[in-house]
Amino acid sequence: MIAATASRETVLDRSFWIPVLGTLLVVVAWEVAGRAFAGAYVLAPPSAVARFLVDNSALMIRALGVTFTNAAMGFAFGNIAAIILAAIVLLFPASQRVVTGLALVVFCLPLVATGPILRVLMGPGEGPQIALAALAVYYTTLIPLLVGLKAAPSSWFDLIRSYGRSRLSELLHVRLAASTPYLLAGLQIAAPAAFLGAMVGEFTGAERGMGVLTIRAMRALDVDMTWALATVATAVAIAAYAAMGWLARRLLKDPPPAILAPPKTVAKGDRRSLAGLIDVALIVSVCLMVWWVALELSGLNPFFAKTPGDVYAALFTQADAAETRSSLRSAISETLIYLVPGYLAGLLVGAGLAMLLVLAPSVASITMPVAIALRSVPIVTTAPLIVLVLGRGAVGTITLVAVMVFFPTLVACLHGLRQAPGQALDVASSYAATPLQRLVYVRIPAMLPALFAAARMSVPAAVLAVTVVEWLATGGGIGSLMALSASLSDYDMLWSTIVIVSILSALGYALVGLLEARVLRVYAPEQSQ
Repeated sequence: MIAATASRETVLDRSFWIPVLGTLLVVVAWEVAGRAFAGAYVLAPPSAVARFLVDNSALMIRALGVTFTNAAMGFAFGNIAAIILAAIVLLFPASQRVVTGLALVVFCLPLVATGPILRVLMGPGEGPQIALAALAVYYTTLIPLLVGLKAAPSSWFDLIRSYGRSRLSELLHVRLAASTPYLLAGLQIAAPAAFLGAMVGEFTGAERGMGVLTIRAMRALDVDMTWALATVATAVAIAAYAAMGWLARRLLKDPPPAILAPPKTVAKGDRRSLAGLIDVALIVSVCLMVWWVALELSGLNPFFAKTPGDVYAALFTQADAAETRSSLRSAISETLIYLVPGYLAGLLVGAGLAMLLVLAPSVASITMPVAIALRSVPIVTTAPLIVLVLGRGAVGTITLVAVMVFFPTLVACLHGLRQAPGQALDVASSYAATPLQRLVYVRIPAMLPALFAAARMSVPAAVLAVTVVEWLATGGGIGSLMALSASLSDYDMLWSTIVIVSILSALGYALVGLLEARVLRVYAPEQSQ
């Protein structure tokens, strides 16, 4: 008993001191690097950041209060929308492809371009910030929630049916319980994203908030202020992430179940292709109808409110259509060179780090705060600094795209690895399997649905990252073209970029979905589509 108590105290001591020492090490390294780069307008040491925060505490508190309120409202609205959409899919399963397709199209709208349009449509005030925060989070909750609603053993449904219970009982006693871990994982990813979305919204012409201060700091080359804003934003995002993690630990007590199901009957290739084409045609038709009806009912000035017909004319029938298409083609080509490697690098690093943390949990105490910080620091503040350090070329841009992709991948993969059924792990342990063997044969198959969900969600995130970097730092690609079009009030080009980028994002999402379906059909047939 005494030995066990002493062992527990030793573990507690380690769990407390390792993150403390790791944080101190990061702060010391930051201070040394900040002093080394003094005068280079690149990095402010923590001592300068602390001094700025103390001297300008009233200003920072006011700005933080505004941005936090907008982020919280966007977080609430976005997640409520996600839950409503998931409920619609659950009640009408045949609507899943259309609902998720429409949700995807909205999520793929590039924030860099939709921000100025929302500002024009909604006018001054907090509306665009709240809307962008909601847009930044609803999809990251919807996809894990839909995955979780399927992640229940078929024996649970058989038991409910054997008692003659209704679909409502199936929902309350099986699906909600199965989806809760996935919902909490989605909320954990969404919490930092809401703050980022609110700050991006404030860039589009808001009068107050941390985004407004960030713009002011960048224009004045005030490095202390820039890093102070980034530090506060990071602290808020980490606190939100930790709060959702604490809530998950409080609510999730039971070990994950073993999900076994007989293989599904797969439709023949021609029938699947025809159904897929019908779904795509239906989604496109609904999108065009919603777009056209919304603008017609709003009565907005056609100078900036472009209908689908206006965009078609800009791309194909107007006198300068060929020039417009050439500009778009050139910008897209330039963007893809950075987008694809950054996206793949983010996925690989996120999944690899998640596996490492499962094999060596003590490393998490040091790496997780750094990982959260990397994702939480608003990309609009880090983009110019990273590009300044790593250059305006491929390395800086790819790094920023990878940072945006890797964090949701890391969180989703950690969640998936922990969802490995305890019974399967016990069987592996009874055969003296090593931790690496348990990882390969039990945990990685359990992780695959979460990995692919993260890969799909990360497509629009990668597009957001690369367009923001091009907008703020590199001056090339589709992000720069969007910013230039907005500044010149060239709304034909701006709406055309939105349509093209949304289509490409949706195609990237669909490509990942095809790969996911093929892989899950083999390794997780109960969750394959």
